[in-house]
Amino acid sequence: MSRRPLAQINTSALLHNVERIRDMAPHSKILAVLKANAYGHGLLAVAAQLKDVHAFGVARIDEALMLRAGGIVKPIVLLEGFFHADELSQIVASNLQVVVHHPAQVEALVKAELESPIHVWLKIDSGMHRLGVEPADFKEIYQKLCQSKNVLQPMRLMTHFACADEKDNPATARQLALFRQTIGDAAGELSIANSAGVVGWPQSHGDWVRPGLALYGVSPMDKGRSAAHALRPVMTFSSSVIAVRQVRQGDAVGYGASWVAPKDTRLAVVAIGYGDGYPRNAPCGTPVLINGKRYPIVGRVSMDMTTVDIGDDEIAHGAQVILWGEDLPVEEIAEQVQTIPYELLCNITSRVQFRYIGD
Repeated sequence: MSRRPLAQINTSALLHNVERIRDMAPHSKILAVLKANAYGHGLLAVAAQLKDVHAFGVARIDEALMLRAGGIVKPIVLLEGFFHADELSQIVASNLQVVVHHPAQVEALVKAELESPIHVWLKIDSGMHRLGVEPADFKEIYQKLCQSKNVLQPMRLMTHFACADEKDNPATARQLALFRQTIGDAAGELSIANSAGVVGWPQSHGDWVRPGLALYGVSPMDKGRSAAHALRPVMTFSSSVIAVRQVRQGDAVGYGASWVAPKDTRLAVVAIGYGDGYPRNAPCGTPVLINGKRYPIVGRVSMDMTTVDIGDDEIAHGAQVILWGEDLPVEEIAEQVQTIPYELLCNITSRVQFRYIGD
């Protein structure tokens, strides 16, 4: 067993989640989103497993080039498009596809001298108000791209939901209606649904779905759990006990003396801290698993260590401590620290060992 923090990635769970997404959206192609190091799971290792998806989505060109350098030949879509016109020659050379979401990108693409045309995904702002062309400008931009020698036809048309994780929020239905009204009878495959769209909004599935979080076995729904969608957590984040010590009633533990033992008890000191990516703001009472039993964190999380109240239980030096995983959902830990699972997964640092296993 590893003596340092370990992120164990279950590739069988990953492939199970792909099949679940296929079950939920059986008529859609899958663009698997691998941005931010595959949500902290390892870009190349995850991509190598996903042989049966249709394309990969990344945020930026450096992520795409890492995939190409790692031998990935599957279509790759730059979800933020290109930042500068001088990236277009590299996009052509590396056979990448781009999301176009701003008039400046349109002008740069139309004016460029390219060796061959590229696949374009034209993004419409249907209400997220982050990226996307304005609905009022869609027809003009669509026609300009249709007439460009640099754009393979037909284009793909897409938008992005802002509130799909909230089933009772009417914003998603409004976005969907505006998107369909805007595109009218324009030719092109449609891509609307992110993970929450896949799970909660079947009417949004279209020709392509773009799962990210759901691939990794985490619920994309507000206050949801993966088990509700028959998804399996891919990552188990763990470390080990490096010391067990007795504390007396009234003893203060950790920086700031923020926790004082209410009675005589025993503490397990765990080799995990914010230097490894575990959240520093995890409050007292945040659970960990040791030998299948939940124990509460006490005191402040420090850079390298965290203390856990184990009471009178006998815990061996070196015992495995699970911070999140199949029996302790990352969604629950995120709620404890008032953040979202995405942040916890993406914050794991380079000090952590990664291990890839199947069932």
